[in-house]
Amino acid sequence: MTSVSETSEIGGVGPSSTERIRKAALANFAVHGTASTSLRAVAATAGVSLGMVQHHFATKSALIKAVDDYVVSFVIGGMAEPIPEPPADSITDIGSRVRGLIAEHPDVAAYVGRAMVDGSPLGATLFDALMEVGTARWELRAERGEVRPDVDLTWATINALVLAVGAISLRAHVDRHLPEPFTTPSQLRRWQEATDDLLRDGLFQHPDD
Repeated sequence: MTSVSETSEIGGVGPSSTERIRKAALANFAVHGTASTSLRAVAATAGVSLGMVQHHFATKSALIKAVDDYVVSFVIGGMAEPIPEPPADSITDIGSRVRGLIAEHPDVAAYVGRAMVDGSPLGATLFDALMEVGTARWELRAERGEVRPDVDLTWATINALVLAVGAISLRAHVDRHLPEPFTTPSQLRRWQEATDDLLRDGLFQHPDD
């Protein structure tokens, strides 16, 4: 039987079944992980039949790949945008991008956090890609004379990445030490300000240096 949501796709109303299924899979993967998520659960979340899921994604592996490809493209695309020229604050610029990702796309952030610690290929792909983007960014800052000459750029990149990914991956523990959940606007703003200050004050040149 064709569901209402499938009928709407035929009529050209709303997102396609493929998009709904991918979004539903991402939401389930973020909470339960890929191993514990069935195609039937994805179909229920998407509001389509199991047959429709299998029509668009023949296997669970194919669905996982589609979600992973989307997440990699989305995350790296946002983080790889050029940083602003001085005197604009590139630390705040990147911090705002990360905060926006967590606030506006919580399923993506949660899935990234899970992937980074569960040993999945997605975690390795994302970490390596973010390292490449981050290294280029810190090298550019060094060329501009923004960072101290003694800064280890490899560890500057790793530390910045760990500060972001660590907060997402350890959110359950972080939440216990905050007055509100980490993902509330006030706590995300507080986290960004603290992280930005740590990176800027610890690694950047200061007028009296």
